[in-house]
Amino acid sequence: MWRIRNLIAAASLCVIGFAQAAQADDLASVQTFYDLLSNPGSEVHVTAFRDVTSDAWESVGDYSGKNKPRAAFLGQMGHFAKLIPDLDWAVQAMHQDGAFVIVRSRATGTPTGPLFGVDGQGRSFDIMTIDIHEVQDDKIIRTYHIEDWASALRQLAGK
Repeated sequence: MWRIRNLIAAASLCVIGFAQAAQADDLASVQTFYDLLSNPGSEVHVTAFRDVTSDAWESVGDYSGKNKPRAAFLGQMGHFAKLIPDLDWAVQAMHQDGAFVIVRSRATGTPTGPLFGVDGQGRSFDIMTIDIHEVQDDKIIRTYHIEDWASALRQLAGK
């Protein structure tokens, strides 16, 4: 009987070990997403982002059904690289639950021109963001996100 218990215990430890290794890889993949956000003009980070996301990856920012495909997202990052050269997207907390990685982060930056129609005249913003990344077969397949852009615009307007 003790052999069966030991065998079950050993098998359980192996499964837990594999699951923890997979989760560590998922967290590292998700961190690559934030490395790109903080370095949106870097071809190295663009390549790394492509490596950790599926070809069909999509950005889901609302319920309009108009999700942004990877190419459009990378185009937006190129625009942000020029508009907010000091953009920093710092991960504050990251947690994985199965196929989902939840991230709370802090985005800061100083736009060099109008952001969403507001000319900050050299002011900076500091906002909270929440993202949920869906991972499948070692690739991020979808990212649900919300950023507090309303606070950013108030800060840029000096209110």
